[in-house]
Amino acid sequence: MTATAQDTEVVLKVSGLEAGYERPGRHGFGRRRVPVVAGIDLAVRAGRTLGVVGESGCGKSTLARAVVGLRPAFAGSIEFAGADLASVPARRRRRMSRDLQMVFQDPYTSLNPRMTVAAVVAEGWRVHPGIVPRDREDAEVARLLDLVGLSLEHGQRHLHQLSGGQCQRVAIARALALRPKLLVCDEAVSALDVSVRAQILNLMADLQAELGVAYLFISHDLDVVRHIAHDVAVMYLGTVVEQGPAAEVFGDPQHPYTRALLSAAPSVRDRPDDGAGEIVLRGEVPSPAEPPSGCRFRTRCYMAADVCERETPALVPRGGPPQAVACHFADGAGTTAPPREGSEPDGRAGTDHARP
Repeated sequence: MTATAQDTEVVLKVSGLEAGYERPGRHGFGRRRVPVVAGIDLAVRAGRTLGVVGESGCGKSTLARAVVGLRPAFAGSIEFAGADLASVPARRRRRMSRDLQMVFQDPYTSLNPRMTVAAVVAEGWRVHPGIVPRDREDAEVARLLDLVGLSLEHGQRHLHQLSGGQCQRVAIARALALRPKLLVCDEAVSALDVSVRAQILNLMADLQAELGVAYLFISHDLDVVRHIAHDVAVMYLGTVVEQGPAAEVFGDPQHPYTRALLSAAPSVRDRPDDGAGEIVLRGEVPSPAEPPSGCRFRTRCYMAADVCERETPALVPRGGPPQAVACHFADGAGTTAPPREGSEPDGRAGTDHARP
């Protein structure tokens, strides 16, 4: 990360965040909290994109909803523009929401099908009056639609008259109408075909360059994150196992889980092939209600040892800051994981060494 990036204003700071859902307690008495997000730290800087990746069920969407206030936090803090969102008065929190907007995965369920596109884009101005004068609203709607690649004629249509890509452009225009400092994008392009996806990603990059908006971009698609993100956080079972500049994480992954993700998507591996082939993880992702002791990834890790069961690895710089890894045996940690019983000579127990 350059000095300029380090000095950029932090728009969003997440510290020790725990969030999830509640379920009935034992024998049906009381309620039990299940932290799907289990204590993570993240920071998003102005004009930059933080990509969050991981398998389905790792807590990415729960993180997104907790940040925008759609899911309450069990513990930790979410600071936006220097204020803790959990402690600010309700009236101020409502005002702050104009600066913190979200683009959902499915525009058909997140937008009102009874309203015209123009009314959808202008809806936020009814909630937050004063952003655009009444006599300027039509012109501003036209400007926003043009900004996202739609015409004024689209403004008179309803959602069922648009394609999926056009609906997602409407969702982005609605979010931008409030002139936010941060957009939380939860799988915002995963439902689109490849050509439309590329158009939306290029649009978001152009809007960031023009407007200076920051993105918290959540996706399971590594190619997409590599294309748009400046920084990357890799999540597994509610925790961040590796984070740092996108070029470092994709070019030199140090956590075994990150390596497994990249090996499953050969097109994003920009480092020379080390001959190891694809890393196939065995077993299922544990339940967040009963996570493994120590390292949460140890039950599927090809490098796991006794220390992984006893001690939870801290997310600390390994192999040179600012890349941080939560692993006892990450590169640069000063040790090498002992081979597990029945493993190959390089320590990859139960993996498939077939060429990608």
